[in-house]
Amino acid sequence: MQNLWAPWRSSFVLSKKERGCIFCKRLKQKEDRKNLIIHRGEKCFIIMNRFPYNAGHLMVAPIRHIGQLEKLTQTEMLELMELQQLCVKLLKKELKPQGFNTGMNLGKIAGAGIADHIHIHVVPRWEGDTNFMPILGKTKIVSIGLEEMYQKLRSGMRNSVKN
Repeated sequence: MQNLWAPWRSSFVLSKKERGCIFCKRLKQKEDRKNLIIHRGEKCFIIMNRFPYNAGHLMVAPIRHIGQLEKLTQTEMLELMELQQLCVKLLKKELKPQGFNTGMNLGKIAGAGIADHIHIHVVPRWEGDTNFMPILGKTKIVSIGLEEMYQKLRSGMRNSVKN
């Protein structure tokens, strides 16, 4: 068996955990820039991951607090998929990745950090984005800061929704 090391996630792993649902809390605060929410739809929203695996790591989640995929309404499922598609289009336009990892971890045992509010991860990927730095230097290079990335994606989102 081989081990997968992700030492750059230590700030997340070691940080004090919030009580309650971070998605619901962020939505209620109405401070989208501070909370990295780049789009609010009718039933779902898009938020940047504060502890990204890669620059531009987005998450799409229903607005309604729900932890079970099978209990989503047809309207929620459709918008969830439409926003996932919008994320891919946005990231292709703004960041020019060569591929994507998208997916859900359903349940704590499956790796869901927030098991009671389902969400889809959309992670842009580039050839060579996994390199020696995390392995040898225990450092993950995320080439664009969260604030700059928020501005870029929020601006691109406005243009995408208009078209």
